[in-house]
Order: sequence, then C-alpha cells, then structure tokens
Amino acid sequence: MTLPIKPDVDLTAAAVVKPGRGVRTLQKGQHTRAVILEAALGLASHMGLEGLSIGALADVTKMSKSGVFAHFGSREELQIAVVMEYHAKFEEEVFFSAILEARGLPRLRALFERWVRRVSLELDAGCIYISGAVEFDDRPGPVRDALVSMVKDWHAALYKAIVLAQEVGHLQADADVEQILFELHGLILSLHHDARFLRNLGALERARLGFDRAVQSYATPAGLEADASAKKAVTAASTKKPRR
Repeated sequence: MTLPIKPDVDLTAAAVVKPGRGVRTLQKGQHTRAVILEAALGLASHMGLEGLSIGALADVTKMSKSGVFAHFGSREELQIAVVMEYHAKFEEEVFFSAILEARGLPRLRALFERWVRRVSLELDAGCIYISGAVEFDDRPGPVRDALVSMVKDWHAALYKAIVLAQEVGHLQADADVEQILFELHGLILSLHHDARFLRNLGALERARLGFDRAVQSYATPAGLEADASAKKAVTAASTKKPRR
C-alpha cells in the first residue's frame, strides 16, 4: 500500500536531519514487503489468487498477521499487488528481451517463444493470468480489473508487434491483426491446458508448430525468409550447451 504523504512534511529535510535512521527504516520496510510479496506470489501460483489470505501468508513468512497487514491492508490489496508483481516478472522475462530482436517476424517469434518458455516453466505451479481468468471471469471488482488490465497490456504489445511485422513487409498488408492475435493466444491456452492438465508431453512442440503454420498462412515471401533465419537462431540458442 502506498501511504499518502502529508503536505507539511519535508522528507528531504527529515533525511538530512536523521540521515541513517529514516533511510534504514524505509529500506527495511521495502525489503520486508518484497519478501512478503514473493511468498504471496508463490502461494498464488499454486493455490490461486483466492487461496491467498493474510493468515496463510503470515504462516509461510513466519510473521505475525499484524506484520503482514501493515504492508497489505486487505486481502484484496494483497491480491492486486500479486497480480502486478506477476506482470512485472512476465514483462522482464518475456517482453523486454524479445523487443531487442529486429522488427517484424523475428520479434514476433521471439515474443511467442519466450511466452512458450514461460508457460513451460509454470507447469508445476500455474499461470496467474490463466488461473486468475478462471477465478474472476464472472466476479467484477478491483482484482478482476487488475487482471484484465495486465492481460490487455500484454495483448497490446503483441498487437503492436504484429502491426510492425505488416509495416516492414513480413506479414500480408490485409491480414487481420486481431485474428492473428487470437490464434497466438489460443495456442498458449491450448498449451497450458494440454501440458498442465492432460500432461501431454507433445504440447510444447504442437504450440510451436501452430506458430509456424500461422506464419505460413499470413507471411509474405520476405517474411518467410526473415522468419526462417529467426527460427534457426532460436533453435541454435536452445540447443547450445552452457559454458562450464
């Protein structure tokens, strides 16, 4: 929770008067909050957002309920903080590294590949975007709003990547951007269902094959050429042995 700053308090002046105490207290509070939030994210991944409670979190972190409550004033606020933390980690692992790739199909493939990898790592825990959608699809309120906002942000990033692929001539100019986005998201939902629920060992390969077929359906000759090079780079990176 972000506490309101009183207008008559000069935080800079206070820090100058007591240079150590206030800063250390602030840092300790931020560290404690980060520890609680990390534990909450772990609980939510396994139990869902509805499985979160101040009491359960206090047990896991070995803190008092009042100590947890001091950082998250309500269960709802805790759930929203977890959604935002999950989104931040998702952006870091999937989005920010992928946008370093060249515009067009190389970037779109990178976004999808990193998304697939993220899902594959969450098979034993769960994707909060997907599990949260099941929990809150028909339950209006701030938690649902936060989930919807985060997912829409991700969709907007994918949408932009698809449009850029059209602009650089990798995707057909008349291709339906919304349809491509729908198909890519559908592949991820199928992957999560088949790999996590059905324990289908071939789900990862099928998701990647689905992306290849989508590219073949919508790409221009230049796009196919660019994507072939990007796919080789992805395959080489995934098979490269780590240095010892």
